[in-house]
Amino acid sequence: MSNIRGLNRSVSILMVCQLVGALGSIVIVTLGGIVGGQLAGNPALSTLPLSIMVIGVALTTVPAAMLMARIGRRLGFVLSALVGALGVLLIAGSLITTSFVLLCAGTGCYGVHMAFVQQYRFAAAESVAPHLASRAISLVLLGSIGGAMLGPELVARGRDSVGDTAYVGTMLMLATLLVVASFVVSLLRDVRTNPADAPEKSARALGTIARQPGYWIAVLCAGVGYGVMTFVMTATPLSMHVHDGYSIEQTAGVVRSHVIAMYAPSLVSGLLMERFGVRRVMLVGTALLLLTICVGFAGRDLMHYQLALISLGVGWNFLYVGGTTLLTRSYTPPEKFKSQALNDLCVFAMSATASLLSGTVMGLFGWNAVMMTALPPLFCVMVALLILRKSEPENGIRAPV
Repeated sequence: MSNIRGLNRSVSILMVCQLVGALGSIVIVTLGGIVGGQLAGNPALSTLPLSIMVIGVALTTVPAAMLMARIGRRLGFVLSALVGALGVLLIAGSLITTSFVLLCAGTGCYGVHMAFVQQYRFAAAESVAPHLASRAISLVLLGSIGGAMLGPELVARGRDSVGDTAYVGTMLMLATLLVVASFVVSLLRDVRTNPADAPEKSARALGTIARQPGYWIAVLCAGVGYGVMTFVMTATPLSMHVHDGYSIEQTAGVVRSHVIAMYAPSLVSGLLMERFGVRRVMLVGTALLLLTICVGFAGRDLMHYQLALISLGVGWNFLYVGGTTLLTRSYTPPEKFKSQALNDLCVFAMSATASLLSGTVMGLFGWNAVMMTALPPLFCVMVALLILRKSEPENGIRAPV
């Protein structure tokens, strides 16, 4: 009974905070490229604010883990929510003052917050008994679906709610929600670190771990999946709203469908991997990302954008969850912190690079060039998964930790 109560309390708190974090991401992704293009005055720089947000995630991933190891997850999450609120207020200020630099600073702060949000799923798993971990993680991910549903509503309802500057009201509402989230997460109970997880002299060097085929293929697949998703998603609002003239509501609706498609499969992707094998599910994920490109080439009607972004979301989920699952087979418990830190650094570095390139490619060459650029890394993933077939079983995977 105590385990169930712990699941209800801790996971409910983290699910609410995940919802707010995802909601903020939806708002910033929806508006970032559009507002960035208006303030920068240069189409090639339109997605730079979004790229800086992703870079903020990449650069903060390792420091976030180190900080929470010292001060605990609860205080780390509280501080990060307040940093996120500060970032959103800076974005509101950039809209009022038409400052591109201030916009970039605000999205960078929000990226710092999102690096901590990535740790919510680990905190959920740590707060319950091992047999409840997968259920806890799945429930926390449901918060992202809530954020996807509410994000476009916040964009639409807050657009003209404050003053004469569009979307200032949206940002003020989001900042308020982040402050509320900081209070909610302060109710979280820290879980004591298990002494068995402390580093041991027998732990291998990080270079030795990273040279294993299972490790680098896991990093490659998760990184490419995240990179291609970021590359296409970042370019989509710019292509739809600026180039093709779709309304902000239509654009936000497509982004919402995409985010739902990213997280909803998490409720079944683990079961699919147990039933059919991780490699096969990852191959399906790669095929779905290739389908995204095919649909993108087929046309730019609303239906094409909708289908492409849904396929993009599900494909990302299969590659990211599969890569993370595969990663757990490549290290022992004493090696997990440094192994996970290197993985996250590489994955978000790829995502940051993709985000930086997205605005330039979209601004200079257009939507079809975005689709074409995404092809080579997906072929690399296909080759890597074929290499993996020689050494990885096709049955389910049981993580060593």
